[in-house]
Amino acid sequence: MKQDHQTKARREPVSTRRRLLKGGLAAAVTAPMLNSGHFKVFADSATTYSTRTLELVERSLVIDMLSILADLGDMLEAGYSAQPALQDGYAITDAHLEKLRASGINVFHPAVGLGGRESALSFVARMNAYAAERPDVFRRIDGVSDLDQIQDEGRIGYIVGIQNAHHFNSPNDVNEFYNLGQRVSQLTYNSQNRIGSGATERVDGGVSRFGVAIIERMNEVGMAVDVSHCGDRTTLDAFELSSAPALITHSNVRALAGNHPRAKSDEAIRAMARAGGVMGITGVRNFVRDREPTTIEHLLDHYDHVANLVGIEHVGIGSDMDADGYDDVPPAAYERLRSGYDESYAFRGRIDTDDFDHPRKIFDLTEGLIRRGYSDADIELVLGGNFRRALGNIWTS
Repeated sequence: MKQDHQTKARREPVSTRRRLLKGGLAAAVTAPMLNSGHFKVFADSATTYSTRTLELVERSLVIDMLSILADLGDMLEAGYSAQPALQDGYAITDAHLEKLRASGINVFHPAVGLGGRESALSFVARMNAYAAERPDVFRRIDGVSDLDQIQDEGRIGYIVGIQNAHHFNSPNDVNEFYNLGQRVSQLTYNSQNRIGSGATERVDGGVSRFGVAIIERMNEVGMAVDVSHCGDRTTLDAFELSSAPALITHSNVRALAGNHPRAKSDEAIRAMARAGGVMGITGVRNFVRDREPTTIEHLLDHYDHVANLVGIEHVGIGSDMDADGYDDVPPAAYERLRSGYDESYAFRGRIDTDDFDHPRKIFDLTEGLIRRGYSDADIELVLGGNFRRALGNIWTS
């Protein structure tokens, strides 16, 4: 990492043990290795993390702008169903809840790709049920004041979002879903809709007139515009048309990923930064690198690229997975998942990036950013400060 990213940390370190006992990691942290300055974060793992990493994760507002709360395998086996008469793939067991608590993440954005209005209504209702069922555990994030309180509360925050805007049949639908709790919407998934074109669509015609009206209404109510799965022209149009910062919640750098269509060009990354947005980097293997090996070091290259191209204040986390990653999904569901995508996705043997495929991946990412020479202040921005700033400029309350 270039030395010009080295800045003085904003806060002096405090006792890691004391902070951890006060925070959400208390149940997970075991005894430090003797005089090593490293701690074991998971009792069932031999991996240790530095005092600096633990302090950074503990004191930062950690936001993962695409991270599934439930077990992805359960979701896939239930067919993403949110209907009460069917298997509830979004249910969170106590064992899975402990993974969320110990992950170091304060705020999740568990958006999925959906079709039309009915499936969107069912999904938003199921997301709202998390906080209704377990108000002691979950808090729905509706505005920046919720972000600013979530760490002190010790609850798990989540943002209601959908990876498509196909459910907006008119601008008034934006108001309706905002009132139901939705705060982020991708404009398109991978294919064409009435708003614009997806990343794997054959032709990208950009944002339609109808799409302009939807973006305008999203800006008006304070719903974040997300272009993660949008095609190139649609992505650039969105940054130009939106009066509020538009986001790339979960994507990667095309120049490092073999020209993958789901990754973003340098032109798009520059447009994102000019608009005041943030780009979350994913751990999806085929978006990180087009050949083997594909490790967390290659993932870190994407953070470096965005930081050097447009500045550290425009990069964040959008892991695009659940706590355990994709490769732990049951085989039948795993194959259904892979078969649902265009061949241009170019899946290889695995979907997860090595060393970024487990519940403690935020700690490994933080260790990696330290290795790359980032300052504490910069790492805090990456972990969540950047998305906190951008969302504060988008949300009207």
